[in-house]
Amino acid sequence: MTASERLDRINELAKKKKTVGLTDAELKEQAELRKSYLEDFRKNLRGQLENIEIKQPDGTIISVKKRHDERYGLTEEAE
Repeated sequence: MTASERLDRINELAKKKKTVGLTDAELKEQAELRKSYLEDFRKNLRGQLENIEIKQPDGTIISVKKRHDERYGLTEEAE
């Protein structure tokens, strides 16, 4: 199922829930679809944020990921 199809199905179930209600199977499907949608959303957002670069006052450029890792003492081995 593509992301667009999944989002359409989530919206369809939400509309049905407001009008006539959902069966137990539909409630379970809705929860699973929402969970997978949020996982994909977070993964895509993290990828976008990790590709952002910040220009420091001294003119150097540092990636957001590197800055975050330095600030919180994280290393690639810890991941």
